[in-house]
Amino acid sequence: MNRPLHLFFFALCTLFHCTASAFGQSMDDIILDIYNAVSEFSEADYEQLQSDLYALHENPIDLNHTSDEELSQLYFLSPHQIDDLLAYADRHPFVSVYELRLIPSLSDYEIRDLLPFVTIRPPKENKTGYFAKEVFSLARHEILTRVDARNIEGFEGTDPVYVATRYRFDFKRHVTFGAQLRRPAGGVAGDLQYGAYIQLRDVAPHLHTVVGGNFQASFGHGLVLAPVFHAGKSRYVSSAGQQNQGLRYYTSVDGRSLHGAGATLRWEWGKQTRLDASALYSLTRANDSVRHHLIGANLTLRHKHLEVQLTGIENLYSDSVHPYRDAAYNAHYFRGRNQAVIGASARYNHGWFDAFAELATAQNRERWGFGVIAGSRFYPASGVSLIALYRYYSPHFDNSLGYAFSETSRIGDENGGYFGFDISRLRQWRFTGYGDIFYFSGPKYGLPAAPALGYDAMVETQHIRHSWRISLRLRARKKDTSVYSARLQADVTRGAWSFRTTADANYVQTYGLSLAQDISYSHPLGEGREVGFRFRLQGFDAREWDNRIYLYEHDVLYAFSIPATYGLGGRAYLCLRWRIIPALTLYFRVSETLYAKQWALAHNRPATRTDIHLLLRAKL
Repeated sequence: MNRPLHLFFFALCTLFHCTASAFGQSMDDIILDIYNAVSEFSEADYEQLQSDLYALHENPIDLNHTSDEELSQLYFLSPHQIDDLLAYADRHPFVSVYELRLIPSLSDYEIRDLLPFVTIRPPKENKTGYFAKEVFSLARHEILTRVDARNIEGFEGTDPVYVATRYRFDFKRHVTFGAQLRRPAGGVAGDLQYGAYIQLRDVAPHLHTVVGGNFQASFGHGLVLAPVFHAGKSRYVSSAGQQNQGLRYYTSVDGRSLHGAGATLRWEWGKQTRLDASALYSLTRANDSVRHHLIGANLTLRHKHLEVQLTGIENLYSDSVHPYRDAAYNAHYFRGRNQAVIGASARYNHGWFDAFAELATAQNRERWGFGVIAGSRFYPASGVSLIALYRYYSPHFDNSLGYAFSETSRIGDENGGYFGFDISRLRQWRFTGYGDIFYFSGPKYGLPAAPALGYDAMVETQHIRHSWRISLRLRARKKDTSVYSARLQADVTRGAWSFRTTADANYVQTYGLSLAQDISYSHPLGEGREVGFRFRLQGFDAREWDNRIYLYEHDVLYAFSIPATYGLGGRAYLCLRWRIIPALTLYFRVSETLYAKQWALAHNRPATRTDIHLLLRAKL
């Protein structure tokens, strides 16, 4: 079959499968599904994740002019899938997004997730030189103002109102600038938090990236430098351990970012060899009185199927730092005025095989600790991916800027092995799962005994038909106690209406139960205007804190709500989205949690909790 017939056939297949599996979802729904799958089992920066996904949706990646670094921002793609996309575009450039069906490593599920964020642009739209007038006329501007009233009945501060204003300028992701100002709930005028960032990409020969203000750096597999967002354990098991994204702006002002400047120079020899040299400087505060200077550098060489990186950082403090309080679990945390961390990583991929590893050492007073992470991915058949990963972090390995694959948020004193699988070969079925065994030789925060041996295992199956989807997830984990949980979720779509029923159950010495019903509706009003809403009604019976149940909720733009429902009671929320005109959208959300009176009295807390969020967004 020649290529035009291939394209016609696969265009029909892609339209059928992806339209059927999207359930008539809005862009917000699609992003929320990705956001839930990536972040559900790990610590994540939700604001940054949503900002990245919306920015990519508004300025889609051109499949014929992209890089592995850019595609890695789509956290659901594995390194193997990214390599396949780049190799396909190199052999014969894309003429249609429907050609994604020709890439064996991409299933219908990945294509469905990928389509909102990619495009094919004509060559004339990919020019590299622009006049200042063009930059400002073709750029996108976004300004939003958000006001929250949080926990109105039980707030213990001076004022339950949170206020934030944010601006963003984006020119085809070549020039990105943003600023944010906010006042936390309970604060006063002097408690204002503010920040700004700027990023330039490919604006001059060999000058690949320049960042300033708030930014983040990620190299190798995270032992030396890692972003504040990290996928960790998630339903996208084939992406576990993936890190390298280089230098990138950071939208939030929560104090977890770097603050300073960095640049990456790039030299390319053909399409298969490149050398990146990055340098960065950051000045932040380790606490109210100690300044933290960070100097870092990275060299990345990629040649055909091999990538090698060298990364080093030096932390300099204006005064000696030490943990807030001395405890058994932080006996090996870094103390002192300077710390060096050096690491080397490598990755090799070829066809059905992908191997990766990183070795790093960190100075810790008079000793040096070390950490190692190594793994491999296998793709024995189309629609089948397997991953095996091993990590060992010595007790004296402590690096507050590193965030590699681990059971805890702070790497150090951990030994573990992980195995995961993702099978989408069977039509309309998908099976994912992982098993992780870990060992701590010494005390860890929150664990009463040491040494400790634990495990974490999850399996999930999804069945998708034209207008409905059903999934079942089972999970068991143990650190100090054993936790068993199950989730059954069913989605049904009828025209503009969508319904989702979620049942959760867990067992930690006693049972925790939750049943939630979501109803959503979206209706176009013509001329770029739209109105939609999502409503949830939830009942829960989880009387102990250890039995709490997390269930993700829709919220206003660039916000997140992941309440820990525990106790005996019910919860409801209503989220409205009204696009008044194409350039102006109003978001409103109100949520209410009602606890059984006897339970509230027994635990000395208000019987109700009310939160109200309001956001106005202007986009030009």
